[in-house]
Amino acid sequence: MKINEIRELTNDELVEKQYLLKEELFHLRRRQAVGQLENGKEISKVRKNIARVSTVIRERELGLAENK
Repeated sequence: MKINEIRELTNDELVEKQYLLKEELFHLRRRQAVGQLENGKEISKVRKNIARVSTVIRERELGLAENK
């Protein structure tokens, strides 16, 4: 997910997206613990997407970005 795509989302959509990404991360970590995860890079990708979404949310809280 690109940062431009994330910035186009509304605040409610960002919160929902963050929740879904954290849920996906939980499931990936669980699959890794039981040895079913083949590609460990998926966890890194999801973590980076969570960070991107969190950054945009924080920017909007501080008024650094245009709210939608």
